[in-house]
Amino acid sequence: MIDAYADPGTPDSRGGWWYLWWLVTRQPGRSLAGALLASVWMVLLAATPYLMSRAVDDGLQRGDMGALALWSGALFAAGAVNAWLSILRHRTMTRVRMDANFRTVKVVVGQVVRLGAALPHRAGTGEVVTIGVGDVQTISQCLTVVGPGVGAVVVYAAVAGLLLSVSVPLAAVVLLGAPLTALLVGPLTRRLQGAEGEYRERQGVLTARIGDLAGGLRVLGGLGGKGLFADAFRHDSRRLREQGYRVGAVTSWLQALGAGLPVLFLAVVTWLAARLAARGEITVGQLVSVYGYVAVLVTPVSFFVEAGYQLNRGVVAARRVVRLLRLEPQEDTGTLPPPPRPAELYDPESDVRVRPGRLTALVCATPADAAAVVDRLGRYTPSAATWDGTRLDAYALAGVRERVLVADNEADLFAGSLREVLCGAGEPRDPRQHAPREIARALHAAAAEDIVQGLGDGLEAAVAAQGRSLSGGQRQRVRLARALLADPEVLLAVDPTSALDAHTEAAVAARLRETRAGRTTLVTTTSPLVLDHADTVLHLVEGKVAATGSHRALLAREPGYRALVARDAEQDTEGDAEGDTEGDAEPPVAGTAQEAAR
Repeated sequence: MIDAYADPGTPDSRGGWWYLWWLVTRQPGRSLAGALLASVWMVLLAATPYLMSRAVDDGLQRGDMGALALWSGALFAAGAVNAWLSILRHRTMTRVRMDANFRTVKVVVGQVVRLGAALPHRAGTGEVVTIGVGDVQTISQCLTVVGPGVGAVVVYAAVAGLLLSVSVPLAAVVLLGAPLTALLVGPLTRRLQGAEGEYRERQGVLTARIGDLAGGLRVLGGLGGKGLFADAFRHDSRRLREQGYRVGAVTSWLQALGAGLPVLFLAVVTWLAARLAARGEITVGQLVSVYGYVAVLVTPVSFFVEAGYQLNRGVVAARRVVRLLRLEPQEDTGTLPPPPRPAELYDPESDVRVRPGRLTALVCATPADAAAVVDRLGRYTPSAATWDGTRLDAYALAGVRERVLVADNEADLFAGSLREVLCGAGEPRDPRQHAPREIARALHAAAAEDIVQGLGDGLEAAVAAQGRSLSGGQRQRVRLARALLADPEVLLAVDPTSALDAHTEAAVAARLRETRAGRTTLVTTTSPLVLDHADTVLHLVEGKVAATGSHRALLAREPGYRALVARDAEQDTEGDAEGDTEGDAEPPVAGTAQEAAR
């Protein structure tokens, strides 16, 4: 089976069928063993009627008890060997399916990691979740055709050969049975492929909506958008249910044909054999063997129908995986090393300048505009932004990521201990290698010491995925502490205090300036508590810098800035008066709109 730490190989992303074939060729020995074991197992099933016919003709009809005992013993031995082969076949095919399952998981996870920050812009969360939850299992299940599928073909040919020794017309009927079945089932399998593909697409949309609902219910409540979201969810859910009915209708016909056609096939061949026996053209033992042969053929004929169903579902799932694998990460054509010393970041589209060693605040009535500036300066979207006078995209991306950190207010928090969440469990070094003093300093700067104290196991306490075991303000402070612990040369923080009450926000603002002294920091915010500690404030209007100066200077001379900041100050005052005992507050209007926009 695939090693969890081994390279899964380079998947064939030319199409769904090619990807399924790649999964087979990545385990050739196991696939061949599964095909061989299944073929021998099914051939021995077909040998049982032959042994029975010899026991009847040579033993019962002639009254030869020795021959009867001999053929009965052979029949028992064949059954025992076949039972053992059946166990080996099942184990082998289970390994084939599990290898395909784990290999697909590894290539999907590897692609997601490779895409990195480009993933949310290239694929929806629902699509990735649907692949992980459903498509992986569907793909692995369809590889059953590698073993019993090959065996079904082999036993079909073997039975046809055995029937040739009994009756040529019967053999002809058997040989024509499979093509006729394919002609009857083929149109349904193609229809199933289309219906299943549309169902998977709608399932991905609905899964994304569920994820949005789970993560943004408070935001929706603040915007008054729960009703609209609920209506959209009902509409998508209804469409998914209707499409599911279409898939179920096609599937029911396939399953009905899979159960009915073999029985009809058995009845036709048995009727023909009985007529031949009545005319004396075949013996009673041969009649028994013909019935046994056809009874054995029920399994491969049924499997032909089932294989068509599973393969069509599998190729639909494989196409979704291939579509994800074809996505490319953000293009990195840069070759220059980063500037040798702290340098200025400049976004010509907005005229925002982030000077080295200073705390700069970006104020904007439309949070999406401020977030767009951060994305350009952090090189998460193509732009003409410069660093030290050179275009940012001329530098190697790895160097930019190493020195410029974008701390998004909605950045993911993975499940793990609080220590791992803060230190980054995915880093090459052990999270425990962070000095306790560094962690304590970052927690203090983010006013997050109470979070550690409130958890029973401190830094070793378990944190749920996306920090769902924490309150909104606690999650925000953990994200900020994580960014400060990374201690980047340039920190671009998006609304790092929007969910905090005024008292906690004031503490964070003062400590942020102290902790980042001498380091380059840009903060997007409309909070006067944070703005009062900034070295430079940039007021953005319609995506362009309209005014620059200190917070107090802009208050005195810019009416638009004063109105925006004063409104935010009133909201902070009201939230503080209500006495939030956890130090968290619902995001103000500006912060909420920013979260929705991003």
